[in-house]
Amino acid sequence: MQDFFVNYLGVSESLFAWVILPCLIFLARITDVSIGTVRILLMMNGKKKLATFLGFCESLIWVTVITAIFKQVNNPLAYVAYAGGYATGTFIGMTLENKLAVGKVLVRFITRQDASALVEHLKTTRFGFTNVKAEGHKGGVNLIFSVVERKDLKELVDVVKSYHPKAFYSVEATKYASEPIEDNEEESLQKRKQNFFQLFMKDFLKRK
Repeated sequence: MQDFFVNYLGVSESLFAWVILPCLIFLARITDVSIGTVRILLMMNGKKKLATFLGFCESLIWVTVITAIFKQVNNPLAYVAYAGGYATGTFIGMTLENKLAVGKVLVRFITRQDASALVEHLKTTRFGFTNVKAEGHKGGVNLIFSVVERKDLKELVDVVKSYHPKAFYSVEATKYASEPIEDNEEESLQKRKQNFFQLFMKDFLKRK
């Protein structure tokens, strides 16, 4: 790397050592730490192939950076750039993770107030949910469960808060959730199974 800048671009060794190299280390660390954060997010959501590719890129960048630092052991700016890039990359990675909003989450809402109006409204939305009557520390409560895409979380919370501003809620990452089966789809599946069984029995009796 140093030969390229010094011999081909005509950069002085001191300029490379004290300015260019620390900047490159800083940018490289931002990149590989951000990639690492996204990779972990993809692993949690079962994206094996993409997570594997990002892991390769992350490791390659890290090895390149460490090699450059070992060649400049007496350069304190290289260490500062390494630490600064790591911290900045962590911040940027968390920001990307929130922006990408990949995967599904399980949301639990708890309210001590009557949730009939909220339940009726939720039935008109695209959000699936389960409402359970439960017993809390101070009496009866309504417990509403819903599994939604992370990108739709804020919309669902806003809907609930519009009816119950003081409702308690918690959010939990979900690695896998099966797709819901509508009633008509379930009935169709049962009919196909019955038709298959009837055809099988007719064919079996003919052979007898």
